[in-house]
Amino acid sequence: MASLLGLPPIVFLIIATALEVSGDAIVRKGLLEHAGAMRLVLVLGGGVLVIGYAVTLNLAPVTFERVVGLYIATLFVMWQVINVIAFRAFPSPPILIGGALIVAGGLVVTFWGEHAS
Repeated sequence: MASLLGLPPIVFLIIATALEVSGDAIVRKGLLEHAGAMRLVLVLGGGVLVIGYAVTLNLAPVTFERVVGLYIATLFVMWQVINVIAFRAFPSPPILIGGALIVAGGLVVTFWGEHAS
């Protein structure tokens, strides 16, 4: 599949995951930490970021059945980064070990047999 703008797939996936996780974090903060008009602004703003994620993910120059593997791996990493930044919550050993399995699985789904198909 040809790359839009000549960018490698990982660039699209990093942007997509940053948009999704940031959007989710903003919605969470809006729902749990604010009321009234500010709650509405944060929820709608987070929703716009989540739509941006969907558009960006689907622009990635990877077939749909393979993009999900790399996306899930990238999503896990981005989720931990945003979790530390937005909520000051650091991943525990079980999250790190499970996350390593998620990343490994995403890489297998995306790249195993890529050149054979």
